[in-house]
Amino acid sequence: MPKIIDAKVIVTSPGRNFVTLKIVTQDGVYGLGDATLNGRELSVASYLQDHVIPCLIGRDAHRIEDIWQYLYKGAYWRRGPVTMSAIAAVDTALWDIKGKLAGLSVYQLLGGASRESVMVYGHANGTTIEDTVRVALEYQAQGYRAIRIQCGVPGMASTYGVSKDKYFYEPADADLPTENVWNTSKYLRVVPELFKAAREALGWDVHLLHDIHHRLTPIEAGRLGKDLEPYRPFWLEDATPAENQEAFRLIRQHTTTPLAVGEIFNSIHDCRELIENQLIDYIRATVVHAGGISHLRKIANLADLYQVRTGCHGATDLSPVCMAAALHFDLSVPNFGVQEYMRHTAETDAVFPHAYTFADGAMHPGEAPGLGVDIDEELAARYEYDRAFLPVNRLEDGTMFNW
Repeated sequence: MPKIIDAKVIVTSPGRNFVTLKIVTQDGVYGLGDATLNGRELSVASYLQDHVIPCLIGRDAHRIEDIWQYLYKGAYWRRGPVTMSAIAAVDTALWDIKGKLAGLSVYQLLGGASRESVMVYGHANGTTIEDTVRVALEYQAQGYRAIRIQCGVPGMASTYGVSKDKYFYEPADADLPTENVWNTSKYLRVVPELFKAAREALGWDVHLLHDIHHRLTPIEAGRLGKDLEPYRPFWLEDATPAENQEAFRLIRQHTTTPLAVGEIFNSIHDCRELIENQLIDYIRATVVHAGGISHLRKIANLADLYQVRTGCHGATDLSPVCMAAALHFDLSVPNFGVQEYMRHTAETDAVFPHAYTFADGAMHPGEAPGLGVDIDEELAARYEYDRAFLPVNRLEDGTMFNW
């Protein structure tokens, strides 16, 4: 058996913070897993180093499912983003090892390809509608067939999801949380105008997506979805906080605009009712936050029974290790929908050399054994951890905003 003899946590910040787990077997084969939890990175690093790694030494690296169950059930305190991100790192690294030992890409181990490539969407944003449309046209010219559009809200100094750099966006922006101001009524007025302008400029052969970032009540989300119906959005993402899964039933009653949610979910229980009651159209859980490839496959299998498709989170808080894992997953599952793709910086790509490629609005994980991603540990060591928080929002009267 390929016995695990060593494991270590690598924390690096080539433009942003990443936490990577490296598991090594007795014959020198190693696997990588992403453990990055944006804004709470060191909590997962400690969980792995202090509580998980000691339990891995001496185990058979081939027993992926058994190790997953051991870490999940054996901890007693189940679920939660820290625990599930740590388990995801172990699971992903073990799939990487299994692929290398078999001499096969991970997607081949998952049953082979269900499609030729993975359609991805890029992020077009600007402070004004005109700025956003201009950037969206640039993405369209680069071959993107799906584009997320976000614009600034008039009368507000800043808007989450709108960045100064149009291609490299990192929302975790300060040593302590930035506090932004939010106004729902102004937002609800500008988004339909954004979609109208985008359709006029880009036409109907490109998918348009929009992220609400959990900022609306269910009835507000229903109203926006109805207003956008003439422009046929691909989806509205994270319309309202999903702790109350039943809230999406109210949105469904008022719009036929497709709904997507789940980037902050960490287990199948977070989305079971949403899927079984067909209250969403796309599930956005991702490898690193939802327990790894093994658990995300269970979510996808459940979703497939109810004609719900996948649309995994893919912002820059996923390292190239997780992006590769997501692409192997995407290529294999029958009910794939779309994959979010935000480009990493050149510094990040240098630390994590990878085999996956992008062309004509789609990506492929490549044919390298395992995940097809490595880490340059010497280069990674040059980028020290840099504490950074995601921003928070308050209403104009100072009320802390729930999103």
